Amino acid sequence: MSEKGFRVEEATVRQIHEAMKRGETSCRAITEEYIRRIEAYDRKGPSLHAVILVNPKALEEADELDRIFREKGPVGPLHGIPVLLKDNVETADMVTTSGSLSLEHYLPDDDAFITRKFREAGALILAKANMHEFAVWGESVSSILGQVINPYDLTRTPGGSSGGTGAGMAANFAAVGIGTDTINSIRSPSSACSCVGIRPTIGLVSRDGISPYSLDQDTAGPICRTVEDAVRVLDVIAGYDPADPETAWAVGNAPESYMDYLCPDGLKGKRIGVLRSLFGDKPEHEDVNAAMKRSLDAMKEGGAELVEVSEPIDTNYLASKVSVHLHTLKDDLEGYLKSLGDKCEYHTVEALIDSGKIHPGIVENMKTAAGLSKDSDEYRSRTLKRLALKTQVMKLMADLKLDALVYPHQKRLAVPVGESQVERNGVLGSATGFPSIAVPAGFSRPTESAPEGVPIGLEILGRPWSEGILISMAYAFEQRTGFRKPPFSTPPLS
Repeated sequence: MSEKGFRVEEATVRQIHEAMKRGETSCRAITEEYIRRIEAYDRKGPSLHAVILVNPKALEEADELDRIFREKGPVGPLHGIPVLLKDNVETADMVTTSGSLSLEHYLPDDDAFITRKFREAGALILAKANMHEFAVWGESVSSILGQVINPYDLTRTPGGSSGGTGAGMAANFAAVGIGTDTINSIRSPSSACSCVGIRPTIGLVSRDGISPYSLDQDTAGPICRTVEDAVRVLDVIAGYDPADPETAWAVGNAPESYMDYLCPDGLKGKRIGVLRSLFGDKPEHEDVNAAMKRSLDAMKEGGAELVEVSEPIDTNYLASKVSVHLHTLKDDLEGYLKSLGDKCEYHTVEALIDSGKIHPGIVENMKTAAGLSKDSDEYRSRTLKRLALKTQVMKLMADLKLDALVYPHQKRLAVPVGESQVERNGVLGSATGFPSIAVPAGFSRPTESAPEGVPIGLEILGRPWSEGILISMAYAFEQRTGFRKPPFSTPPLS
């Protein structure tokens, strides 16, 4: 807590900036508080294991940002705002491990594009977040730091692969956060940790300087506690980057700012398709379905017209037969590793497997990926299926005159530690490359290990480049429901 009583817990960017202007806090004061919370809860207390590394120069950089603020005012829209950055996003002043002991000592030559954009906006890179190693699965376990724990239920995973960011944001370890997403990996931890996650249209945000899983499907995006903060982050990181040719598509398709879409009446008049094939119908789905009913009722009360959609979309089929993540992993990851030169000892998937420096839990996926390639009939077949899926979704929305589709991000609760994530629906957005937003949709019934319940997330998916429309709906939904609440395991410090 700052000298004048400003608390960082649940504080938004707007609130932090207003407090700074009033002299009630400073970048140094809030940075000290976030570090204090990390020290209290990440390796002690609930031992969330969400943070791989705290920036050793964080307080020095905070002092400099405060000096600039006093003398010149803010340098950008995120001045003095501490960021929790997933550790597959390169930082020139801190090691970038991708969660792996094989990259334990890798210090990049340059910042990733989005890291640079944060710094230009005045933000402070506070810490690097734990993740599922090389982002290859959904439980957020790594050889560099082990298993991330869900702060709402210490027996469960936080989703993944960006689980360190999700758990850290839920626990108030930073003001805003970044995840990456190949199949589910921004929206899964957002759903499991009562956060807001935006997976942008492929091409809106540069992947330059981010360890790849599948450049066909990879993107980066915000994981924050509110829609407004997620939008502030998206505004900073979106846009054309010559180092990532895919972002050329953003030119002419992205507005000057997404802040204009933060409309309390954003649900009014929207036609929203309820994609029933992405709901479960067994006892293990009851908590999620109950939360979805409450959420859909709130959308309707907010002025949306709900349309029942019976299209038989099977996300298990999409993940196993349409998504190209494993077919691109070898080519894309090896291209990245080789670009690191002598800064990385291992330049092939086979060398990673043989190194003994990757978590045993990803070895089988790595072995599978080692036998796959973009130069194959199966990859080409899946690419055609992805194109067909895009048209299928676009036609579905056109036929029913829909502004968006909604469904639970995960049909059941995030799984206990030691189990593999199941029945996630994020592949619909990642296989198509379409934008989607996960927002808090409430909690399950309380249990002994989850006294507040386990968070549940609603996913809203739209057409390419429709982030503004999705934001307007997500913001109105959030303002109407207020489902977000902090976890029991990381209370305010005295």
